[in-house]
Amino acid sequence: PRPPHRGGPETSFRVIPQRADPAYGGGMVSIPTVSLNDGTAFPQLGLGTYNLRGEDGTQSIVTAIEGGYRLLDSAVNYENEREVGEAVRRSGIRDDLIVTTKVPGRDHGYDETRRSAEGSLERLGLERIDLYLIHWPNPSVDKYVDTYRAMVDLQKEGRVGSVGVSNFTEPMLARIIEATGVVPAVNQVELHPYFPQAHLRAFHASQGIRTESWSPLARRSELLSEQVVIDIAAAHDVTPTQVVLRWHVQLGSTPIPKSADPARQAENADVFEFSLTDDEIAAISALERGRLWDGDPDTHEEM
Repeated sequence: PRPPHRGGPETSFRVIPQRADPAYGGGMVSIPTVSLNDGTAFPQLGLGTYNLRGEDGTQSIVTAIEGGYRLLDSAVNYENEREVGEAVRRSGIRDDLIVTTKVPGRDHGYDETRRSAEGSLERLGLERIDLYLIHWPNPSVDKYVDTYRAMVDLQKEGRVGSVGVSNFTEPMLARIIEATGVVPAVNQVELHPYFPQAHLRAFHASQGIRTESWSPLARRSELLSEQVVIDIAAAHDVTPTQVVLRWHVQLGSTPIPKSADPARQAENADVFEFSLTDDEIAAISALERGRLWDGDPDTHEEM
């Protein structure tokens, strides 16, 4: 298996020539990376692929890769691993990409996780999962420690690159670290200005865990219409979407916005040429009001 991606805070993945597409204005975004605790160079922004299925879904992912995206987020339960794998093959730059997938709740357990990983590898058509996450902890089942042990062994065998989790709380993280001695590289959680997760992010930083944000734009909410976001966008001559995604970047979290539209993909990724002030970050964080969905990891069950 190929070695893990290596790099530091100033590293950017190489880019390929941009195809002629007026939606991108002839340009391409180079997304910077940070180093995970295992040495992997991890993009500061990625592509969510939920609901990107079929040929249209595959082409949307290819378009994102051509536009500069190098981190692709999938899951067994998204039912699109085949599309993601096909997009990777069409891109012609496999070694530059980090493909993520996730163990579903129904596959928790040591042996079950190993079988789940083989199924994901077959559907992806790849020899290796670059980032493998537990999708939800499902504490009532209480098999996430065994699941994580299997992932660590798969990593040792070269079938998996980085191992991490999703939707884990601080006590859950502490438990798997104590049980295995392996600190997750990533914890992907609900995170947006309505739910900044400051305490959890601080714990991640203390342990060397990279925070990754799902639903970074607080989908189906009024976030992008908040006056403070609009005012900050006007001050920087950018869009409200770009302001929120830049807020994530400066908090030290990797957002994974999903879009099938080339122009929107380009807009989402173009957040590395301006910076927010500390006061602006604080003003956006002050929008906090809590989770937007029934996704409390202590009670939520996902199969």
